[in-house]
Amino acid sequence: MIDILVIDDHPIVGEGTKKLLENEEQFSVDLAISLKDYEARINEKNYDVYLIDLNMPEKNGLELTKELMQLKADAKILIFTIHSLTTHFNYLIDAGVAGFISKTYTREQLIRTIWLAVEGLAVIPIELLAQLRRVEKEVTLEEDKNIKLTELEENILYYVAKGHSNEEIATQFHMSKRNVERYLTKLFGKLGVQSRTEMIWKAKELNIIPEVLL
Repeated sequence: MIDILVIDDHPIVGEGTKKLLENEEQFSVDLAISLKDYEARINEKNYDVYLIDLNMPEKNGLELTKELMQLKADAKILIFTIHSLTTHFNYLIDAGVAGFISKTYTREQLIRTIWLAVEGLAVIPIELLAQLRRVEKEVTLEEDKNIKLTELEENILYYVAKGHSNEEIATQFHMSKRNVERYLTKLFGKLGVQSRTEMIWKAKELNIIPEVLL
């Protein structure tokens, strides 16, 4: 029997997904529609697959993925979303997800994706494969000036936007506080800003940091 935990804060969507999966004889499915439900479920048992909605109010899919991977290093996590994954794909890959499922997928596609994850195979939409090799991201400022951000710069932006201090960012990326300050200076220059607040605002405006991840 394959134990699956569906984590989705929309009760109708969550219940529908649960019932759909339960039609598969070898699937046993539980549902968590809140952070409290999720915490109770993962303390009760280990699941073979975690199907997580990306956009949730208490903790988003990225945060839950990171938390789960710390608690259960062998967790098979699938991100279940209606949103475009283009902008935040690399964040999720780095966090350790096993695959992605669109809420527009058919029942057969959903079940096949879960079985592939159980078998230890990653499931990535074809249109996102090219991003696995991406080391820089190009964005266009209002004045039609193109700038390129490395993945590290993009990740530092994300942690700044989440409210982390320079010390915390340094620990996260195994570098000195001074190096973090150098990267922030570079980012200020590239984005044409003079403060962390301006930088966050500009990053959101340019969709460098998707709102769904904040």
